[in-house]
Amino acid sequence: MAIPIINDWEKFFDSPHEGLGSSYERIVLNELLLATANKYEARNVLESPSFGFTGISGINLFALADSGLEVTLEDDNPRRLELIRNLWHTMDRSFTARHNPDFRRLDYPDRAFDLSFSFSALWFVPDLKAFLSELSRVTAKAIFISVPNRSGLGYKMQLKDYSAEKYPDLRLSNIDPPSIIRLLKNLGWKLAESGCFDCPPWPDIGMTKEELLAKWLPGRLLPKKLSQPKEEEGETLSILSYYSGDDPGFADRMRSYQWLENAAPEALKRVWAHHFRMVFER
Repeated sequence: MAIPIINDWEKFFDSPHEGLGSSYERIVLNELLLATANKYEARNVLESPSFGFTGISGINLFALADSGLEVTLEDDNPRRLELIRNLWHTMDRSFTARHNPDFRRLDYPDRAFDLSFSFSALWFVPDLKAFLSELSRVTAKAIFISVPNRSGLGYKMQLKDYSAEKYPDLRLSNIDPPSIIRLLKNLGWKLAESGCFDCPPWPDIGMTKEELLAKWLPGRLLPKKLSQPKEEEGETLSILSYYSGDDPGFADRMRSYQWLENAAPEALKRVWAHHFRMVFER
């Protein structure tokens, strides 16, 4: 869950090293997003809110943009939105950025987007019922919502650092899947797909996965780049190198850790996977 990112998100724009955990997560998420967009023949997509618990903010939809979808994303922080705009421009990709101070209103026509998406971000929405009502109004075909896996061991461990006083903007009640399902059902949506994902062979903990794997596995079993817990000066692990074309093997390297994701029964994923997804259709 990486609660500290609430305060230190900006550092990833200066130094884009996300580590193995977020890098793997992004490839798995890309596969799910692309499959959903293809299933519903989506031509455009809205991400709101765009800030969730991952490294570099605002790049969840690069893969959909590359597949031809028109992308719109919203953020409530003007500085973060400026940095996201600059990054998309630097990476030579186009999108529409909107500032939304509280997500109570989505300023678009009815059914303006074929697909809408939220990744680990609903707990920043002040009024979940109002937001989902608006999301329902502006979405034509499918809503893809991901929340942290609340039954996962890693999530429960990281909650030890949480208190409502310490993190007043973090609303844990907003990421309750039954509540989300009920609210959207009342708005005319049915749950078409759901399940745990982001289930790599490491737990959802604050330690960098490079350090964890180096402790768990003999160095000879690790990819050379990960056999040393500490990176050499200037070395980063980031999906941006993949999107820029400088590291075409990035996705395949991340998929080499997907064996547990592909083979684990749902019962194991419920306690080990890092995220839970819900796809709704009208």
